[in-house]
Amino acid sequence: MLRTVIVGPDAKQAQQLANALSALANELSVGRVLLDYPDEGELVRTLRTHAPDVIFLSFERSDLAIKIVERVAQEVEGVQFVAYHRDCDAATLREIMRAGVRELVAEPFELNALVESLRNVKTLVEQRPPLYTAKGRIYSFLPAKAGSGATTMALNLSGALARVPNTRVLLSDMDLSSGILRFLLKIRNEHAIMEVLEHLHELDENLWQQLVTTVAKLDVLHSGPMNPNVRVDPSQVHDVAQFWLRNYDVVCVDLSGNLERYSLEILRDSQQVFLVCTPEVPSLHLTREKLAFLKSLDLDSRVAVVLNRVSKQSLLTPQQVQDVLGVPVMHNFINDYQAVNSATRAGEFVDPKSKLGMQFTDLAASLLNKPRVETTSKRKFLEFLSAPTQALVGSRSVPSSR
Repeated sequence: MLRTVIVGPDAKQAQQLANALSALANELSVGRVLLDYPDEGELVRTLRTHAPDVIFLSFERSDLAIKIVERVAQEVEGVQFVAYHRDCDAATLREIMRAGVRELVAEPFELNALVESLRNVKTLVEQRPPLYTAKGRIYSFLPAKAGSGATTMALNLSGALARVPNTRVLLSDMDLSSGILRFLLKIRNEHAIMEVLEHLHELDENLWQQLVTTVAKLDVLHSGPMNPNVRVDPSQVHDVAQFWLRNYDVVCVDLSGNLERYSLEILRDSQQVFLVCTPEVPSLHLTREKLAFLKSLDLDSRVAVVLNRVSKQSLLTPQQVQDVLGVPVMHNFINDYQAVNSATRAGEFVDPKSKLGMQFTDLAASLLNKPRVETTSKRKFLEFLSAPTQALVGSRSVPSSR
């Protein structure tokens, strides 16, 4: 299915075109209608949000339309244009051809003309699909065994990444059967990942900001209420991952460890998979099992084994763990029950000034190749208990879940 947006200053004309295109809903989806010629910032945001294959562009103001064609070509290769106008006179055709656009539909936007233009641009899209450059990277967190601390790792590393200046970070809970990020951060927002998947083709900046919750510069998308019977289409997960990559510098994804089909899609889209284990025999046994499985999928090169809860009392040293696993342990994290418990009670991140917090800060800096930043934002636990539920910000209401 072709993804498209409509751009034009005449609201009545744009709506007329959108209504005509609705007859072709099986072949294309209209992601957004821009009722003006957007400035550069809005145009780039629209491209990253909706990733259109085709743009229907009004040539009522040919000078502004030509600038949009040129700017889109600078941002992404392969996007096709269909010009629309009130009529098809010779002067209009010359302007459209000068912009490099080969398709034109005119009022009253007859179905046959739309079908023919779409057939032509679809052929071009199939020959040369648009190449949207990913802005960011995905780090996924996979527990070797339930209770390994992968969620704590995902939460605090993403918090450390968000403290790095000019770094936009998303933390998404994809443990759809027993995710706890909403509890750990005391999030009141009821909107969750399933709503994102259900309304994927309707996402824009306003809707997205209502679905996520921002905690100390970190955008968080939780998994919603427990639902063991939930079913997710892996292709939807891939599409939403591409949306994340276009709009965030870093995305951290907390997975259940059950290796569901949708989880495998996330792993394939990840730059690195943090496989989190503890220095205990059952955990290491399952680590070896998962390493072998990921190798069978040719994903082993992306895996970084993380040894969590290391202490002087651990039965096995990091070196012994490496010997057992037969692969390097990329990162070791100390066991600091008090720091983690205090953060959980307060609904915030581990104190960045603690030894464990500094480990997260150092790893975040190394992943981004940036110096450490030691700033933090705290919320009091009692303040959370007394805080009223805040209204969501945004001009657009969220559609109800189906």
